[in-house]
Amino acid sequence: MSTTRTARLLRLGLPRRVFSQVLLMQLAIAAGVTVLATGLFLAPLGHQLDDQAMRRALAIAQTTATQPGLVKDLQTSNPTVDGPVQRRAERVRRASDAEYVVIMNTEGVRWSHTDVDQIGKVVSTDPSVPLSGREIMQIDSGTLGRSARGKVPLRDAHGTVVGAVSVGIKYDSVRARLIHAIPGLLAYAGGALAAGAAAAFLISWWVQRRTRDLAFSDIAALLAEREAMLHGFREGVVALDRGGRIRLLNDEAQRLLGIGPDAVGQPLDEALGPGRTTDVLAGRVTGKDLLTVRGHRVLVANRMPTDGRGAVATLRDRTELEQLGRELDSTHGLIDALRAQDHEHANRMHTLLGLLELGMYDDALAFIGEVAGSHRVTAEQITTRVRDPLLAALLVGKATVAAERGVALALSTGTAVPDRLVDARGLVTIVGNLVDNALDATAGTPDARVAIELRAEGRTVVLRVGDSGPGIPPDERDRVFEEGWSTKRASGHGKRGIGLALVRRLAERQGGTATVGEDPSGGAEFTVVLPEALTGPEQADPIPAEHEAAPADDIGTR
Repeated sequence: MSTTRTARLLRLGLPRRVFSQVLLMQLAIAAGVTVLATGLFLAPLGHQLDDQAMRRALAIAQTTATQPGLVKDLQTSNPTVDGPVQRRAERVRRASDAEYVVIMNTEGVRWSHTDVDQIGKVVSTDPSVPLSGREIMQIDSGTLGRSARGKVPLRDAHGTVVGAVSVGIKYDSVRARLIHAIPGLLAYAGGALAAGAAAAFLISWWVQRRTRDLAFSDIAALLAEREAMLHGFREGVVALDRGGRIRLLNDEAQRLLGIGPDAVGQPLDEALGPGRTTDVLAGRVTGKDLLTVRGHRVLVANRMPTDGRGAVATLRDRTELEQLGRELDSTHGLIDALRAQDHEHANRMHTLLGLLELGMYDDALAFIGEVAGSHRVTAEQITTRVRDPLLAALLVGKATVAAERGVALALSTGTAVPDRLVDARGLVTIVGNLVDNALDATAGTPDARVAIELRAEGRTVVLRVGDSGPGIPPDERDRVFEEGWSTKRASGHGKRGIGLALVRRLAERQGGTATVGEDPSGGAEFTVVLPEALTGPEQADPIPAEHEAAPADDIGTR
């Protein structure tokens, strides 16, 4: 309802509250229905009373015409005030409470009448119908005014029509019966109207409670504002009813959950399928700022129950924030590695200075070549086996971090990945998460070691990352890839337990799998298989012969 419309209603004195408007509308409807029902009842009632009066008059006329001796009296007497026909007619009239009983001959001359002055005169209405041998009933006007009439032929013993009998019921009595019925009818109508008013009040009171006593204009404005807010939010909003069916889904929620508007009305389990996201939105997992993975997105969900035993859930996309957090963790690790490297560099410089002061120039040159060559060997080993630049750059960086954290990072000699990856960024995310977890598990332990194997089998890429850490208990391996599962302390930027869940989602998105087992060294070994991860041709790039002899190359030690 617009502001102009609201102002017009106020000028007309109409209420703005929903309670008052609904009550007035229902009272108007109840009153209208009552008046209509009363009118529909009264209309046929008048016709029924007329019909009853005419049939009564006809019955009296039929009874009078069958009286013994009436035909003889009509044929043997004259139309006089004290004649036998007049006496018979008056007895019938008084007994039946009729207005008049007229007996006439075939000429239409009255032998009897309530007004004795009319005896011997021709009737005022057409007698042809009864004199022709037929009966008739009608509402008509005569010398005594309007009346309900019944006319029948009067026959002798041979069936010959010798006259007619006309009986009239005063029409004022019929009208009086109708008027007498109206008060009772109005009483019933008033009772029905009172019951309708009470029901209208109860319904209006219920509507008032349900609408919090708002005006229709306020409700319309709230709906318009709600639509604008829901579709303007950069957060997903999902509303559920008490049965767990989706009632509302804004544009951002559709984008984050990967479902369309046709999901509205469907049960949550049917629309989203089983998983942590469904459990969080359904309230089976409780808490604030719950992390969940949907597709390749990391989401933060919050759920708030509503009065109607439903719920409203909000979703925020935390994918970029998680990526920034992981980069921040990597940066912290790199800073720590740089500090260690600076310390190591100082030690090397002191060693080199000592060699020069002792005049051991050949040993100094050899020492410099060894230190500088280790960097070249590491990069060369990786880029020779891993042809994709993004993946190779990641492994070079991880090798440096591993070396500074005191972990031996070994690249299997079977590693061979051509530069034909379909989703290089997805594989970089998978490798980065698994290597980071392995480094965290082994750093600071004796003989810390992480082994990486990346190989192509046709168009399938197989990744294995094993470590010498404490491993994962067998009873926990089924939960490793669930959102929120982690053995590490929460980092400064947020919660743990997202990396492995993201690894499995990225693998499943490409039709692959992610599993965990036990490394020969006793630690954990993660295996990721990605079918169709490479574009054709089917053969992987050949591995240089000089790298095929050794079982594995340590690229992260110095």
